[in-house]
Amino acid sequence: MPILALNNVSKSFGNKIAVRDLSFSLQTGEIFGFLGGNGAGKTTSLRMILNIATPDSGKIEFFGKPIQPEHLHNISFLPEERGLYRNMTAIDTLVYFGRLKGLTRNDALQRAKSILNRFGLSAESQKKLTEFSKGMAQKVQIGIALINEPKLLILDEPFSGLDPINQTVLEDEILCAAQNGTTVLFSTHIMQHAERLSQRILILKQGETRFHGTVAEALRSVGNTVMLTTTANPTSIPGITRAECVSQDSSGWNRWAVTLGPEQSPSDLLLYCTQNALPLTAFEQPRPTLHDAFIHIAGNAASPVSKAA
Repeated sequence: MPILALNNVSKSFGNKIAVRDLSFSLQTGEIFGFLGGNGAGKTTSLRMILNIATPDSGKIEFFGKPIQPEHLHNISFLPEERGLYRNMTAIDTLVYFGRLKGLTRNDALQRAKSILNRFGLSAESQKKLTEFSKGMAQKVQIGIALINEPKLLILDEPFSGLDPINQTVLEDEILCAAQNGTTVLFSTHIMQHAERLSQRILILKQGETRFHGTVAEALRSVGNTVMLTTTANPTSIPGITRAECVSQDSSGWNRWAVTLGPEQSPSDLLLYCTQNALPLTAFEQPRPTLHDAFIHIAGNAASPVSKAA
C-alpha cells in the first residue's frame, strides 16, 4: 500500500486554477522530487497534502485513509518560509518541537543531541538562535523536521539559502532518512539535487502535470543532441537539415547544437559531416541533465511525457 496517494486532486482560487487533476503515489522509503517554476502549484499541493488547504475535488490518502490530525505526528513539514523562537537555545528548540511531535522529553533530548552533532552544532547547543547565522538556523529548522523520525517528510525548497557544504549535508540527511524507511517528498528549483536524490519526479506547469516518471525517463525526453565545433555553417548539409533543430551554441560562434530526429543517430550525423567534408574540430555528445529536461518539458506547450501514478 502506498504511504501517500493523490487521485485527481484539484484546487482553484476564484477563477484561477492552482492545481488540476494531480495524481501520484509514494512508497515507503522513496525520494520523490516535486518540480516546477514559480506559480506552478507546488506549495498549494503540499498544503493540501498537509490538510492546511482543502481540495475542491479528488482524494488524498495516507496509508489508504484520508489524512486526519492524528496522522500528523508521522508527517513532518519544512516550509519554504520558516521561523524560529529566536530567544531559545538550539537544544531547547529541538526538544520543544520534539515534545510537540509526541516524543518523551528524554527521547527528544537524545535525538536533539544527535541532530546537532550530525550538523556540526554541538558546540553551539546552548547558544540562543539570535547568535546563529542564517545557515546555522536553517540546520536547526531541518532538525525540527527530522526529530520525530517521520514516516513522511515534506520539504518545500529545502536547499534555499544553504551554502554548497551544507547542501551536501542536507542531501546526506535525506538519503539517510530514506534508507531508514522515511518517505521524502521535496520541492526544489535546483535541478541537480533532484537529479541526484530522486527515484521519481513530477513536473508541474500552471497546475498541470507535464511529466511523471523516473529521472532517466525525463533525460530521454530531451532528445539526442550532438555538439559540433566547425568553422563552416552546417545548416546546408543534407541530413543535418533533417535534424529536429540546429542552432548556434551561446558559448561560441563555432559551436552548433544539433538535435537529431527519432530516426537519426550520432553515427549518421558524423557520416553526413565526413561525406560533405565539413571541417570538424570537435564532435561531442553531451549527457543531458535534469536541468535540460526541465527546460524542455516545462517550456513546451504540450505535455511530452506523463505516466500514471
